[in-house]
Amino acid sequence: MKARFLVPLAILLGGGLILLLASLFTVQQTQQALVLQFGEPRRVITEPGLKFKIPFIQNVLYYERRVLNLDPPTQRVLLTDQKPLLVDSYARYRISDPLRFYQAVRTEATAASRLGSIVNATMRGVLGNVTLASVLSEERVGIMNSIRDQVNEEVSRFGIEIVDVRIRRSDLPDETSQAVYDRMQSEREREAAEFRAQGFEQAQRIRASADREATVIRAEATRESQILRGQGEAERTTTLSEAFGRDAEFFEFYRSMQAYVEAIDGDNSLLVLPPDNDFFRYFNQAGGANAPQAAQRAPLLEESAPAPAE
Repeated sequence: MKARFLVPLAILLGGGLILLLASLFTVQQTQQALVLQFGEPRRVITEPGLKFKIPFIQNVLYYERRVLNLDPPTQRVLLTDQKPLLVDSYARYRISDPLRFYQAVRTEATAASRLGSIVNATMRGVLGNVTLASVLSEERVGIMNSIRDQVNEEVSRFGIEIVDVRIRRSDLPDETSQAVYDRMQSEREREAAEFRAQGFEQAQRIRASADREATVIRAEATRESQILRGQGEAERTTTLSEAFGRDAEFFEFYRSMQAYVEAIDGDNSLLVLPPDNDFFRYFNQAGGANAPQAAQRAPLLEESAPAPAE
């Protein structure tokens, strides 16, 4: 009797357990859920925990609460200065409204595809109004913020919030890079030539100033030397005149000795003169009385006569 009641009870308990398990579901902290009934949204669940649904009638779709990554392919953009640029960008977004997200795009893969197209189109539109110098300067931050705001306006109807849009890398195409490099090289060569010309001009100016100062210094030195030489010559002439006035015979003898020294200079000196030439008169008068007397007075004259000034 009891066995007949135990079997239906077990079946009833088993069915109740199955219904209970089918009506329970768990929403994790990193998830948000959308309860559907025959494909129609019924509830949006954003808080984590154990939740209930109608078993076998309702089903649950889970979406991420965390920030999602979007890496669109590198695209070629034409800037306002007609320079092409290869832009590698990325975006970070989150699902802010699961119901609207489900109604607009259904899945995250579809959302990523449509969001990538919007990001690329917006980036082409914004970068088409700026120059290469702006992209490479501090204005880059403002440009990326403008792209983020415009993309946010476009994707708000998808239940998506754009957290950030960044330009990871921006490069010139190979052909443009070579042209830019050549232009930079020619510009640097022009600046170097200009610097060299300025340096040469300064060098010429400094050299001319130094030459002028050297010329003035040499002229002053020459003038002073001429004055000193003139003074020395005058003093020498005065001394010789006084000596000549005191003893003309000795002075003549002294000058003749100097002429002999200058004329007969070296071992190879050769003079061909007649014996009665006046140049050798003191040799002819070597035995006379005047020559020894003049020779005796020569040291006294050499001590009294000052050396000529140079």
